Amino acid sequence: MTSTTATGTTTGTPIAPAPEAAEVELLIGGMTCASCAARVEKKLNRMDGVSATVNYATEKAKVSYPAGIQVADLIATVEKTGYTAEEPAPPEPETPPRDDDPELASLRERLTVSAVLALPVVLLSMIPALQFDNWQWLALTLAAPVVVWGGLPFHRAAFTNARHGAATMDTLVSVGTLAAFGWSLWALFWGDAGMAGMHDEFRLTVSRTDGASTIYLEVAAGVVALILLGRYLEARSKRRAGAALRALMQLGAKDVAVLRDGREVRLPVTELAVGDRFVVRPGEKIATDGTVVEGVSAVNASMLTGESVPVDVAPGDTVTGATVNAGGRLVVEASRVGSDTQLARMARLVEDAQNGKAEVQRLADRISGVFVPVVLLIAVATFGVWLAVTGDVAAAFTAAVAVLIIACPCALGLATPTALMVGTGRGAQLGILIKGPEVLESTRRVDTVVLDKTGTITTGRMTLQEVYVAEGTDERELLRLAGALEHASEHPVARALAAGAEERVGPLPSAEHFENVPGRGVRGRVEGREVAVGRLFDELPEELARARSEAESGGRTAVVVGWDGAARGVLAVADAVKETSAEAVRELRALGLTPMLLTGDNRAVAETVAAAVGIAPGDVIAEVLPEDKVAVVRRLQAEGRTVAMVGDGVNDAAALATADLGLAMGTGTDAAIEASDLTLVRGDLRVAADAIRLSRRTLTTIKGNLVWAFGYNVAALPLAAAGMLNPMIAGAAMAFSSVFVVSNSLRLRTFR
Repeated sequence: MTSTTATGTTTGTPIAPAPEAAEVELLIGGMTCASCAARVEKKLNRMDGVSATVNYATEKAKVSYPAGIQVADLIATVEKTGYTAEEPAPPEPETPPRDDDPELASLRERLTVSAVLALPVVLLSMIPALQFDNWQWLALTLAAPVVVWGGLPFHRAAFTNARHGAATMDTLVSVGTLAAFGWSLWALFWGDAGMAGMHDEFRLTVSRTDGASTIYLEVAAGVVALILLGRYLEARSKRRAGAALRALMQLGAKDVAVLRDGREVRLPVTELAVGDRFVVRPGEKIATDGTVVEGVSAVNASMLTGESVPVDVAPGDTVTGATVNAGGRLVVEASRVGSDTQLARMARLVEDAQNGKAEVQRLADRISGVFVPVVLLIAVATFGVWLAVTGDVAAAFTAAVAVLIIACPCALGLATPTALMVGTGRGAQLGILIKGPEVLESTRRVDTVVLDKTGTITTGRMTLQEVYVAEGTDERELLRLAGALEHASEHPVARALAAGAEERVGPLPSAEHFENVPGRGVRGRVEGREVAVGRLFDELPEELARARSEAESGGRTAVVVGWDGAARGVLAVADAVKETSAEAVRELRALGLTPMLLTGDNRAVAETVAAAVGIAPGDVIAEVLPEDKVAVVRRLQAEGRTVAMVGDGVNDAAALATADLGLAMGTGTDAAIEASDLTLVRGDLRVAADAIRLSRRTLTTIKGNLVWAFGYNVAALPLAAAGMLNPMIAGAAMAFSSVFVVSNSLRLRTFR
């Protein structure tokens, strides 16, 4: 067990009190709803000098504690509250992350078995035509394992909460199902319900001694199966909470060729030290942040900086770990390693954003703090009043059970997952992935949408945009000669020129005597002519100089082409704007959102792209680093805006996690997708507007379902307490409530 102090020192077991405030992250186990997280947070914050934030979604607690308090004290406090706590195990770089989740698999198994057993019980109980002789004993046989084994998580949580004087939705599920099951057992073994030929009859009101011949097995089994469904869907979405960090850290190189006494020695990247020199060959990832000491090349840093054009580097230039060497051989001297690298800092940004306290807590969990105890008191009061007035224990207990069953949160368990299932299913058809119900609340309040440029508004690929030729020069000849020479180069701009030329003029001739001039361009012989491409001409004709200036002022990369010592033309390449981006911006405005462009590219490129899609110059923020993107999002939030962020690169991951709503292009990196709330599978920016509209519609449906579920409970509770609803009616009303919720959710299938 270790802890890290504010000064950065690390201590081992046993943990000595830190001289200053220290921070620790704890994994919290046993939480089943947001109110559990609130209880743990409240208990920790009651300790002197302790400041804690507990995140239910990530099941983590971030705790700051003073000298004199040890981590063991914090863990003991959590355990006294009825939950478990431990420090995260140190990462093991050689061990790949597990794809399976034993807890999720166990919940899936419990749900599957419970659903298979509960369905026949519900059908037998609710359809009299299916009730053969002694059907009730078959129903008991099927329902018993559902209530006892399937509902064990609810019973265990209810027992733990009761020991600590608390009540949650687990309490109501457990008490309601056990009461229904317990009464059914009494009616079967000691009442008249176990007799052959018994049939459930439909009565509107509670009558004396009716309870001895009535069973509620379908309520007990059905509620357990349906609530398990909601818990499973919730757990499945929560499991992905840490995937963004794994995706970030997996970007880095795993091993590195370090120079030792003039020889290359292959070592794990974890053994790299500051000052070590290592070799990076073309196509390899740069192992860590450092300075180039030998070689020239082009480095593709788009994953980290958002720059669409690879950056030329030479001795003395700095490079960043996880970027890709796209050109020649480099020797780099390591300047930062391990947790000090830019990649590691980005990982910490994502982690901090994910562990922040969520603003929106689940409505059902917020209300349960009052709703559950009130229902239990009403049930007890109903039993007492009926017993005092009628003197009939069976009638009193029947009315009390009706109160519990009518209040059982069956519809509450369906309200969110059914709307989410239908909404996400329809979203998948439209190229939208919604990760969970927690993100939907933000879509209603969003007023600003921040758009990344590379790969989001643009294609993310360099393409030949324009061709300028000098007077007397044939355009096809210019493209053939330039394309042939650039075809021999591996530079990304050269590949874009070669591909564009081949597309326009067909097959290209071959080049001879190819020579790469570091930092300036390439030259060689093509069809007997000495061809040069790049910045190899000191003087240009006025028309070509003007063309190059216009191209560069428009944010494009201009390349001069010439042969036999004279410049003949200028080729302009750029990251092309997607055809659908302008329409997407118009749709976002129609939703009442203000689109903004946020990019690591230079301002000329950014403003050109913004003008092409209809974003105002004042809403363009350019030349920003990954850390700056997070700062921009936070600044907008501090101004009172609710911010949605759309991006696709690793450099967007932290900003996506920080924004109120993160939307990742599905064509982007895993880190961006995992850090986001919504994923746009098709990579079409127009889908961002569809995603927000669908999310708002789904949220409206969920809220409508919850209003109905609570409203029906509130309206029906007095009727049940007054004896105007027997438990069978209560069960039917509960079933109708569930049918209504499902039907309301199915309306999302018509979303266009």
